Amino acid sequence: MNHSVVETSMNTKILIPVEEKYKNILTPDALEFAAFLHQTFNSTRLQLLEERKTRQAEINEGHMPNFLTDTEHIRMGDWKIANTPWDLKDRRVEITGPVDRKMIINALNSGVKVFMADFEDSNSPTWENVIEGQINLRDAINKTISFTNERGKFYELNDEIATLMVRPRGWHMEEKHVHVNDQPFSASIFDFALY
Repeated sequence: MNHSVVETSMNTKILIPVEEKYKNILTPDALEFAAFLHQTFNSTRLQLLEERKTRQAEINEGHMPNFLTDTEHIRMGDWKIANTPWDLKDRRVEITGPVDRKMIINALNSGVKVFMADFEDSNSPTWENVIEGQINLRDAINKTISFTNERGKFYELNDEIATLMVRPRGWHMEEKHVHVNDQPFSASIFDFALY
């Protein structure tokens, strides 16, 4: 199989050729960080996925979920959470959409309070869509994102834009194009790490 081994301490392999334009996202440092997170959390992720199957079987048998007795002291305790960040206090109007370039620009410019860039349900998770989505988000954060359509119409960010949130792919999904120590990457960890 044609692949490129990226020089990291965790033997990260990208199983397809990497286009030149993707190399500024798929840097050795970025992949090292992603591999570190994968190695740190993947066994827990896999265990939780197995527990989910077990719990679903219990629910199917009529055993409904309830609060754990060993956490009752937390629920009954006197505690508070931190305040909501100012840019997330008003979420009455939001847009969720794929991570393609034009959508990101239009959503951030739309006048809504929050745009959630979605790597899962709104996005077909092809290799190109995932990596180009990361490039698009980087450019949006840096306010350098622009797009010209086939008719020559130019799109760029307004001065006032929505708050950007990102939804990585689900905990159960894998990024089949990248392996670390011969294991497929967790797609959610991969998306999170690159973002």
